[in-house]
Amino acid sequence: MKRSMLLGCLAILALTSALPAEQKVYQPNWASVDSRPIPAWFDEAKFGIFIHWGVYAVPAWGPKTRYSEWYWRDMSNKKGETWKFHAKTYGEKFKYQDFAPLFKAEMYDPDQWADVFAKSGARYVVLTSKHHDGFCLWPSAESWNWNSVDIGPHRDLAGELTESVRKRGLKMGFYYSLYEWYHPIYRSDPKRYVAEHMLPQLKDLVKRYKPSLIFSDGEWDHPSALWRSCEFLAWLFNESPCKDDVVVNDRWGKETRSSHGGYFTSEYGHVGGGKKLAADRKWEESRGMGRSYGYNRNEDVFNYRTSTELLNMLIETVSKGGNLLLDIGPTGDGRIPVIMQQRLIDMGEWLKVNGEALYGTRSWRQQGEGKSVRYTTKAGAVYAICLGWPGRQLVLSAPKPLGGEAGRVSACLLGYDKPLTCRPADGKLHIDVPPLSVDEVPSRHAHVFKLTGVR
Repeated sequence: MKRSMLLGCLAILALTSALPAEQKVYQPNWASVDSRPIPAWFDEAKFGIFIHWGVYAVPAWGPKTRYSEWYWRDMSNKKGETWKFHAKTYGEKFKYQDFAPLFKAEMYDPDQWADVFAKSGARYVVLTSKHHDGFCLWPSAESWNWNSVDIGPHRDLAGELTESVRKRGLKMGFYYSLYEWYHPIYRSDPKRYVAEHMLPQLKDLVKRYKPSLIFSDGEWDHPSALWRSCEFLAWLFNESPCKDDVVVNDRWGKETRSSHGGYFTSEYGHVGGGKKLAADRKWEESRGMGRSYGYNRNEDVFNYRTSTELLNMLIETVSKGGNLLLDIGPTGDGRIPVIMQQRLIDMGEWLKVNGEALYGTRSWRQQGEGKSVRYTTKAGAVYAICLGWPGRQLVLSAPKPLGGEAGRVSACLLGYDKPLTCRPADGKLHIDVPPLSVDEVPSRHAHVFKLTGVR
């Protein structure tokens, strides 16, 4: 009897020790939800793809200084350029809603999209599940006949892309606009809109697709209390099917940017509310390849940043501790414009050689030297990223030998399999750069020198 009781106690102890530690329960207030650590994958990823796609991809037009996805809002200004274009092209009686049946996405191939994203070197993807026009890219019951399954493509665009992206090993997330410009309940009773439309819709999105990231937006009309943001985030972190993996941003109320939420956001270098990004807070810069997020037929090649400019932007952002969420705007028939694909493939080719200097790194004690060198660090190494070819010798002032002038420092050029001569002198580090031909240079755009034995 005693032996059986002992065995029973041992079995209970073994079962108890195997149970996971009790998970923290987050309360629906900012002090509590702000205390949740950002899942590590986000800081390690560094590079994501933003996708602005919806009904606005049919007219695909805006002034060169505007976002084309604001077409509906802009066409309401009868003195503006968008209305003039609309009246001339489609006629004054053609409503924005009339674009929905024309949004057919007949050439949409989510596997091809995911293949391009994987080849770009991006580690996560964020799709506009619903922009400010309220049109949803999944079969949302709250947006009957104003979603991609009920009208237009008659496909679950969000679900199909989620499956394809995850097959390629990338994280999948969604942009979601809290407000809708012309939703009748929102315009008459915002609290009712939140309770009956927004919260059920947002929770449905989470339950269906289990996103790794939620990029909230359209929060600026009201404080977070009206949006019931803390209530939603507490549910997301405590009960949702993606509670351990999901990352959120800071756009949850008119007072929250750079103050509350998960990572902080900037947009084309602009931080909302006149605030500044906190030096100790994870952040992300988002922007399009041109001026617009949605595809804008009014932009030409000179409005697009070159591959070199985009890579420099990625390097600059990561050296400062941020992520880059680079946007593409697919066409209404479901194609990623070739110029956008080309930019992404160029970035991926560079990252294939030099990604070690970005993925999983953190900011070094000095972000850069002058206009041409940026620093990152990881696992005891320091990466000096040159935004141009340095010539026959690279001279760096910031890295210092661990053992003083007599310390042993080594340097290599990523993608080049021979060691480099490196010596400290006059308080600086002198690296002899091999005289490589164009064909021998391991990558274009920027060049990474990995340093060990430095502080």
